[in-house]
Amino acid sequence: MNKNITVLPGDGIGPEIVAEAIKVLDKVAEKYGHKFEYTYVDIGGCSIDKFGVPITDEGMEKCKNSDSVLLGAVGGPKWDNCPPAIRPEKALLAVRKELGLFANLRPTKLFPQLADASPLKQEIVGNGIDLLIVRELTGGVYFGQRKTEEVNGELVATDIMPYSESEIERIGRVAFETAMKRGKRLASVDKANVLDTSRLWRKTMHKLSGEYPEVEYSDILVDNTAMQLIKNPTQFDVLVTENMFGDILSDEASMLTGSIGMMPSASLSSGTLGMYEPIHGSAPDIAGMNIANPLGTILSAAMMLRYSFDMAAEADAIERAVNEVLDESYRTGDIMQEGCKKVLCNEMGDLVAERI
Repeated sequence: MNKNITVLPGDGIGPEIVAEAIKVLDKVAEKYGHKFEYTYVDIGGCSIDKFGVPITDEGMEKCKNSDSVLLGAVGGPKWDNCPPAIRPEKALLAVRKELGLFANLRPTKLFPQLADASPLKQEIVGNGIDLLIVRELTGGVYFGQRKTEEVNGELVATDIMPYSESEIERIGRVAFETAMKRGKRLASVDKANVLDTSRLWRKTMHKLSGEYPEVEYSDILVDNTAMQLIKNPTQFDVLVTENMFGDILSDEASMLTGSIGMMPSASLSSGTLGMYEPIHGSAPDIAGMNIANPLGTILSAAMMLRYSFDMAAEADAIERAVNEVLDESYRTGDIMQEGCKKVLCNEMGDLVAERI
């Protein structure tokens, strides 16, 4: 099978970690008889430096015309003073909108080899954590109207948080379908005791739940969810929520594993096109030092094979290889433990590729 992948290395450690994911993908292609063609596009700060914008129109077209997109990271203090309209992060919002990437899948999995790295007690995480947050990505307060104006002699800021039934149903269906492939349990997160958008969210999700009688469905308020993720994260299988709540909760959940360097993510459209990226940032303080953890990016590539290319066996092969490397006690600096073998970024990529 031939697939065209648009690669967005980006800023900071982005190029380093993406290179290791490509190394692993090439090994998958070799073993399973596929051909992956890569089209490289500048994004974020490096694009601002070259072209004056965080992503060019030509670069956006290359993303649209690909089978999938693999992203490293964007941003850094170098571009903190850029005008708001051309900040590096604007490119991510633009790509999500232009490609119709409305569903963000953020798995939180605590590998048993790294259980000691979790900030939670062993009696809580001793049996592992394996949950997935489905976040609506192109609606809500991040995309609603906003303004700052002077009222009665002082500045007043307003942000509008709109959601339509069709937007809620679309992300809800993704969540139910995902739950069907996992443990068949879905919790919908809202703030229905306060917000009209959440009341519409809950009403729409209840209606949709009737189409999935096999899924055990429940509602949970966002503040309670934040507490329960710390108290007992193993109670959750799939969580679904709107954009801002999902942004906050998925970051909270990622820290349960002890290192954000291990965490992948997928942003999906209504078709097979998706964008895959690790959840960590560009880490400019360690850029170019070959010490970043590439496993989050490698696992993001596995998600790409699974969700965009329907290559479940190939995705399983990558995940098994990562597990084997951890079993053999190889660690990058961020997940280093006593008695383990510390390796560099490129060495970790080599180790995973060798075990495909």
